[in-house]
Amino acid sequence: MLVYMTNYKDFKVMNKKRIIFLDRDGVINKDHGYVSKIEEFEFIDGVFDACKYFNSLGYEIIVVTNQSGIGRGYYTQNDFEKLTTYMLQKFEENGVKVLKVYFCPHSPEVDCSCRKPNTGMIEEACKDFEIDLNQSWLIGDKISDIETAINANIKNHILITKEKDKTSKASSIANSLLDTINIIRN
Repeated sequence: MLVYMTNYKDFKVMNKKRIIFLDRDGVINKDHGYVSKIEEFEFIDGVFDACKYFNSLGYEIIVVTNQSGIGRGYYTQNDFEKLTTYMLQKFEENGVKVLKVYFCPHSPEVDCSCRKPNTGMIEEACKDFEIDLNQSWLIGDKISDIETAINANIKNHILITKEKDKTSKASSIANSLLDTINIIRN
């Protein structure tokens, strides 16, 4: 199919990335509380299959995660980076490419722009990549994830929860990342 574009701006809009923004703890791995060591990191069933499916639909994966354990002194940024390297290697081994991981190292008491529900990580991703937020999704397991999507004008967002009463802000709900496939493909 040949598409005629009148100017370069049209070309840039057509080539913007469609992103699946994923929270980490509770979406990618089981949230045991301040997970910082490889031996504590347990992937949730179906994560690789879901992400491969997203990739097959033309979406790229970006992880956005609050890591207040760094700011609270429970673990170091180096510990987080080692664990992130391990996580990315496992994604790659399973045929999934993660575009980038953004994290907020601050405790909730710090007034920063990056801690969800603030939009700093999304804004940074948009500076790093040409992203079409209208065609992107944010998937998280906390209301703060959904509030981040709303605050960043990401209209497509999914709350992973089994507690249906906590879903008033979410555009969709699912029991797991694998269950989100049915929402995103429609």
